[in-house]
Amino acid sequence: MAPRILIVGLNYSPEHTGIAPYTAGMARALREVGWDTEVITGLPHYPQWQVREGYEHSGGRREAIDGVPVLRVGHPVPHDAGQIRRLGMEIVFGLRTVTAPWGKPDVVVVITPALFASAIVRVRAALTRTPVIAWVHDIYTAGLSETGAAKGPVTRVMRAVEGTFLRSCEGVVVIHDRFSDYLRRHMGVAGERITTVRNWTHIAESPAVDTDALRRRFGWAPEDVVVLHTGNMGAKQDLANVAAAARVAERDGAPLRFVLVGGGHQRPQLQELASRTPRFEVLPSVDDDTYAGLLRAADILLVNERPGLTEMCVPSKLTSYFTADRPVLAAVEAQSPSAAELTAADAGIRVEPGDPEALVAGAVSLHEEWITTGGATHRGGRRYVREVLSRGAAVRSFVSALHKLRPVAAERREPAAAHS
Repeated sequence: MAPRILIVGLNYSPEHTGIAPYTAGMARALREVGWDTEVITGLPHYPQWQVREGYEHSGGRREAIDGVPVLRVGHPVPHDAGQIRRLGMEIVFGLRTVTAPWGKPDVVVVITPALFASAIVRVRAALTRTPVIAWVHDIYTAGLSETGAAKGPVTRVMRAVEGTFLRSCEGVVVIHDRFSDYLRRHMGVAGERITTVRNWTHIAESPAVDTDALRRRFGWAPEDVVVLHTGNMGAKQDLANVAAAARVAERDGAPLRFVLVGGGHQRPQLQELASRTPRFEVLPSVDDDTYAGLLRAADILLVNERPGLTEMCVPSKLTSYFTADRPVLAAVEAQSPSAAELTAADAGIRVEPGDPEALVAGAVSLHEEWITTGGATHRGGRRYVREVLSRGAAVRSFVSALHKLRPVAAERREPAAAHS
């Protein structure tokens, strides 16, 4: 009989940015290699923070996505970035998940940073003697601290909760070795329980697209040097810095055009800025094929982070950026995982975050170097994807982490079977 795995995560397909593509991709891959995989997830809402059309009343809805059985449970979706409302969404999702039918999985995988939902699920798993793997994409309390969403005492309490939860799990999967170091040093998670599974790229390496036609479609002139940022528009992206850079470019006569594509809590404010800022525009989320084409049609791909972020996350957009064969400009801290990834891939340059003058200077310098060398520099992204960020390597690492728990699952089932 095939081993059964239940994956619980707030985000899933048809969301196509953030954590969802990796959860959906891994669920499909595990089913392909022989695991009987099922998913409990929430209502698709990210990054727009509103429920996707057609899913407004889909709590309790069952569907199959790429052959994976999926159960959706209902929950509120906050329309602002308030931590209390997001916490409420997590708790409702967690409570509805633990009251949903699970069957008898051999392993439960919970996706964080939905910390409180994951902790609630952990309680039910403990009652049924089912081992749990926490798949950590962002470190919850590091994010609260670095974005200023919570103050010192609250952060310390939350760190204690997060540490207790992670230490209670039989396995922890992280997306970067920096996360592994953090969990060992700051949360006391045993190193032997941690497995690093890198996020892989989920777009085609060479999309068939006419980039000139795509640039015309979006109104980009041939002389525009398009600096493109994709994905979530929230506090940690600090995208007002990009609007400020556009004003600097306009003042200095630099041929830069800063473009944001995606959604998020700060999108309305950024749209308002775009309405009165030349060389700055905000576009809605696009389908996967258009997204892949936009990455190739741009001249520079941008990662912009709030100053002070050194631990909390590795932007998922980097895996797609590296495939697009365009230079990457990262306005991030030198000690951040994003900077480490950029250096390891040899795919672009870093400038100081929160400094629009530096952002403009970096974009101009990077584009001039790219033109002067005929695009011969900062082209290590595709190599890095093939060697480090492949889907196959991620699946093998994840399956290895699951196999470590199979003896635990079997041992825990035996007492229950003996008394049946």
